[in-house]
Amino acid sequence: MLVVQKFGGTSVGSLERVRSVAERVLERQRSGDRVVVVVSAMAGETNRLIALANQLHAIGQQAGQATGTDSKGWVAPVKRDDPGFERELSQLVSTGEKVSAALLAMAIQDLGGQAVSLIGHQLGLTTSGSFTNARIVSIDAANIHRLLDAGSIVVCAGFQGLDEAGNVTTLGRGGSDTSAVALAAAIEADVCEILTDVDGVFTSDPRIVPTARKLDRISHEEMLELASLGTKVLQIRSVEFAKKFNVPVHVRSSLHLGEGTLIVPETPDMEAVLVAGVALDRDEAKITLTNCPDVPGTIAQLFTALGERGIVVDMIIQNASRAGHTDVTFTVPRAELERAQEAIEALTLEGGEEAGTEVLVDPNIAKISIVGVGMRTHAGVAARAFSVLAEEKINIQMVSTSEIKVSVVVDEKYGELALRALHDGFGLGDD
Repeated sequence: MLVVQKFGGTSVGSLERVRSVAERVLERQRSGDRVVVVVSAMAGETNRLIALANQLHAIGQQAGQATGTDSKGWVAPVKRDDPGFERELSQLVSTGEKVSAALLAMAIQDLGGQAVSLIGHQLGLTTSGSFTNARIVSIDAANIHRLLDAGSIVVCAGFQGLDEAGNVTTLGRGGSDTSAVALAAAIEADVCEILTDVDGVFTSDPRIVPTARKLDRISHEEMLELASLGTKVLQIRSVEFAKKFNVPVHVRSSLHLGEGTLIVPETPDMEAVLVAGVALDRDEAKITLTNCPDVPGTIAQLFTALGERGIVVDMIIQNASRAGHTDVTFTVPRAELERAQEAIEALTLEGGEEAGTEVLVDPNIAKISIVGVGMRTHAGVAARAFSVLAEEKINIQMVSTSEIKVSVVVDEKYGELALRALHDGFGLGDD
């Protein structure tokens, strides 16, 4: 069997853990499998490197002005549109994965195995787009196959590639997951194992929902929805690759042996399960335009302005027209709220001033979503969700639905309560 194994930063966070990973990988090869390993930077290393860039850029500025953290707690790099800066930042942060790959190859060799580490250009991984959020265009897997045929374990630095001009690029947050699944597709691996510090994919966040249980299996489509809703187990682009190329993904713990969760193409029996999981997203904000002119082109003008600034809009509601005016409400990432306000304030909506159009913002919201392919063939899912929240006296501010998802927006203070209520209301804690 041809296997791709990806180990995250926590799994290689110390030399002792690197050696443990080496033992586990070598054991897999000795069982008869051919193994390709993808590694992240050691835990905290990417943040350390970005902090160095921040500190350098902050020299001569007011202390703390150029540093900070993003919505997920990562150190946020200085925002610079200069391509030269972005290029060097990619060069800098890509070194973390190179260190992990070399150390793991050394550890495998120390244990008597045969291993070779490869970095971006040696992997044949070509990218396009920005330096720090590049997209994978193609992978030339010839070098990997040659080394596998020679009996080596191939250890790959994740998160990085090369653009057509030969510049080092990085794939954005969680890019090592994307590297692993893309490599698995390119070499036609039988499975891509994501080994991390959790036991698998759960029906909800077990830190908030004590009754959450691990799923043995989930479809690509369900996982894609959960990843987009803030579930941190897998990076969303890696799930997109898995779905597009039908790569079976196995999420398992790197700290102990366990069955984990298989992420596979949808099968007919999956529709028997109404809901696979419930997710909570606290990283969105709500914007409402009241008394907006209800004429052709107004909504297009609004969302074009947001799109031109790269602001992703999620849920959208437009109320029924009254006297030629309407209210429009939508959500954006909380980190983009200020930029979204600036974009809206720069607009001149025809008739908006006379109508008294007002912009209202609310950063204190939470979005809870229930996900399951079984929704396609079962009626009444939304009704049950609304009833569960009504019993808890939780008011629903917005609703959006798709074939396999129902999302509601509530006041942030009720987010965790709503998550637990919906989880239990759909019986997800039951075996």
